[in-house]
Amino acid sequence: MREFGLDLPDYPWDTMAPYRATAEAHPEGLINLSIGTPVDPTPSVIRDALAGATDAHGYPTTHGTLTLRQAIVDWFERRRGVPGLTTDQVMPTIGSKELVAWLPFLLGLGEGDVVVRPTVAYPTYDIGAQLAGATPVAADSLDELDEATRARVRLVWINSPANPTGIVRDVEELKKIVEDARALGAVVASDECYAELGWGEWDAARGGKPVPSVLDPRVCGESQELVLAAYSLSKQSNFAGYRGAFIAGDAEIMANLVNSRKHAGMIVPAPVQVAMTAALSDDAHVEAQKDLYRARRETLLPALEGFGLTVEHSEAGLYLWATAGEDTWVTVQRFAEKGIVIGPGVFYGTAGEGYVRIALTGSDDDISRAAARLTE
Repeated sequence: MREFGLDLPDYPWDTMAPYRATAEAHPEGLINLSIGTPVDPTPSVIRDALAGATDAHGYPTTHGTLTLRQAIVDWFERRRGVPGLTTDQVMPTIGSKELVAWLPFLLGLGEGDVVVRPTVAYPTYDIGAQLAGATPVAADSLDELDEATRARVRLVWINSPANPTGIVRDVEELKKIVEDARALGAVVASDECYAELGWGEWDAARGGKPVPSVLDPRVCGESQELVLAAYSLSKQSNFAGYRGAFIAGDAEIMANLVNSRKHAGMIVPAPVQVAMTAALSDDAHVEAQKDLYRARRETLLPALEGFGLTVEHSEAGLYLWATAGEDTWVTVQRFAEKGIVIGPGVFYGTAGEGYVRIALTGSDDDISRAAARLTE
């Protein structure tokens, strides 16, 4: 009798159990800097909005309320340099991970189609391709592909700023990816959920440049044809538990996505839509949260270097991507013996071998204690 269920790889984080056990045995306790889950309180402006929307007796709209969609449009213009979007071109999603996982399927991709994702990347890009029956291919440029593979490309994922590497693609890099994909008739989907967390030259609050969006006219021109941008409020607004995100771009594709999601019941709850509107309409809490992460980064970075790691890229986002020039699991074990759990680079593809990902999503106390342990 045929078995039921999907044939997907085991969830990678389950393999961390023995390293977590080692870290838990540390006399001063475990510090978890592996998974990038927010640890700071959700801002009161968001919680108050949610509390005021609990009388949600009617079904919410899949496309999102007009008020929310207008807030998304306004946010794209104000914070991302993307003018001219209409409320028909945006839609809320139930977090960004479900969108990443289901977008290839919702785009109608299947056997024979290729989904391109970065060489070091969040594993869900591959899972999404597999769920649709398509083939995931790792490449940072379409120029890396042979002609037979290029001819089958239907979706190109960009992740800028990237998880786990923190790489930021500038306007010219993004523009080339869009032009190359359009020439193939492929959709470009840009996962931009760390865009407010640029550092150094990408730290607008410290005199740097804003991280560019794929929907910026300098990138895609005056048309959003074949281009989509995904964004999550989890990072900038400590919104992870609410599961609030959104997608914007090509009007024709968006209409089809809305219709498909209506049939599938993929709907953001009404109170969460109200909370999203509040979050998108208030920039002050985003800037305050970024200040916290900046300070944690400035504490942790020199401690990692003192522990023998070289931090590469990491110019944006909630992680430091580093190598000690040794096997990934050796580094993970050395941190575990210090009572610190970190992320193995091999979870993000074969190109991540030898690397580790250290999250900035610890409390101020956790980050300070981790830095102290690393410099003992």
